Amino acid sequence: MLRSLSIRDFVIVDRMELEFSSGFTVLTGETGAGKSILIDALALVLGERAEAIAVRSGAERADISAEFDTAGHRQAGHWLAENDLSGDEDVCLMRRVVEASGRSRGFVNGRPVTLAQLRELGEFLVDIHGQHQHQSLLRTAAQRELLDAYGGLAQSAAKVRERYRAWQKRQEDRIAFETNAAAFAAEREQLEWQVRELEALHLADGEWIELAAEHARLAHAASLIEAAQAGTEALSEAENSCIAQLNGVINRLNALIEHDGRLREILDVLEPAQIQLQEALYSLRRYGERLELDPQRLREIEHRLDTIHSAARKYRIPPEDLSARLAAAKARLSDLGEGGDAESLRRLEEEAHAACTAEAKMLSAARRKAAAKLAREVTQAMQTLAMAGGRFEVALAELPEVTAHGLENVEFLVASHKGMATHPLGKVASGGELSRLSLAIQTVTSRVAQVPTLIFDEVDAGIGGRVAEIVGKMLKRLGQTYQVMCITHLPQVAASADQQWQVSKTTANGKVVSRLTVLDEEQRLEEIARMLGGVKITETTRKHAAEMLKSRDQ
Repeated sequence: MLRSLSIRDFVIVDRMELEFSSGFTVLTGETGAGKSILIDALALVLGERAEAIAVRSGAERADISAEFDTAGHRQAGHWLAENDLSGDEDVCLMRRVVEASGRSRGFVNGRPVTLAQLRELGEFLVDIHGQHQHQSLLRTAAQRELLDAYGGLAQSAAKVRERYRAWQKRQEDRIAFETNAAAFAAEREQLEWQVRELEALHLADGEWIELAAEHARLAHAASLIEAAQAGTEALSEAENSCIAQLNGVINRLNALIEHDGRLREILDVLEPAQIQLQEALYSLRRYGERLELDPQRLREIEHRLDTIHSAARKYRIPPEDLSARLAAAKARLSDLGEGGDAESLRRLEEEAHAACTAEAKMLSAARRKAAAKLAREVTQAMQTLAMAGGRFEVALAELPEVTAHGLENVEFLVASHKGMATHPLGKVASGGELSRLSLAIQTVTSRVAQVPTLIFDEVDAGIGGRVAEIVGKMLKRLGQTYQVMCITHLPQVAASADQQWQVSKTTANGKVVSRLTVLDEEQRLEEIARMLGGVKITETTRKHAAEMLKSRDQ
């Protein structure tokens, strides 16, 4: 949900900090006070086109920031992660800066992004109803997704996409084979030859390193034997060997320790050295005993190393990579050998196509049921929203071939009034009608819709009385599931809200600026009375306003 909105130097707003709550919030105020400017500012953050006139007169730039709580919103979280734009946990910061020249920059969690990225992320977070510029329900893809979500068909649609990708892969394999059959045959022949040659080496993992180490030992065996013998002699076999001299020193000091106890500290150092020298002597003797001159083994290793090295030079890789090269050749040969002829590949393609089509047919049958139910429920909701006799339809246009989305295009159609022909939702002429239709659809599909924040602008155009009261109650019910905001001139709608904000204009330093006030209960009563009674507010209008506020929770 939207947590906060910060606006600087935007149109007639000089400085505004807004904190948002869950539930249903209305924005009211005199005509021209700037209610829609707040929605325009948010739309700018969400990627709408920017113009220089958005910058307040005399300012260098307009700066708008929005903070969203993305807790539990997997789509937005995945999008941020995939685009390497994640910030603090469960928080998303979106910002738009518009220069007086008209140039603009966008940011997500402090990192620069493109306008397209702002729009893409914004569609996960906010839906502004009643304005064609930012309305997800006008996109046929969103309509299809909403129908699938409403019918509980998201998993089935995902299976169709998966089967479609598998079919496309089989088709690409077959076309590539037919186009490059000669090249594939040559490649297969070369790989088979490489596999035979590399397998003939019988090269074990790590063999090259082990052979190199053994070769180094055998090649320097004479020097190693001589060094071991010299070390043994110096430690214990020579007349003045190290160990003999150290033993003499220790024995002499031990004989004198009774005369000076300080010699104990020296002996504590010498005695471990005596033990270590003795251990070194034993190890050196064992090492020397294992060393031997073996010219035959040396020649065998040198021949083996030369064979391996020659193969490595041929393939222009390090000797230790020959095993990996063999594995890669076998894997590629397996890829080429799977259905290694056009007929086999064509059969695999046909099987994948049949599986995709079968899954899509099951999805189509389920979509028809969901479409009929959705159309019936939205049409029923329309009757209470000043569109009596109107109807809503979900058109499923059959496609000649299966696609990643199934066997049909999904499109929402509507006839606003009795006797009218249905038209695509996006071609509804009246912004108020479009907003009320969106309200009806959102209310019906509220249990499955994904966007957490819904904003309704012009929802009260052309209605009043009982219909306005119904709209207010519908918005309030919607606010139990979503964060809902609505700009309204109708007291019936305003009285239904959980929170009410008043937007007004004032003059500061000779310039008109917009101000926003969060109303308490007493202020709400006065504002709704104003909406009911106009310029002159009487006790009767205040009493009527109080009754409307009292009935909001009933």
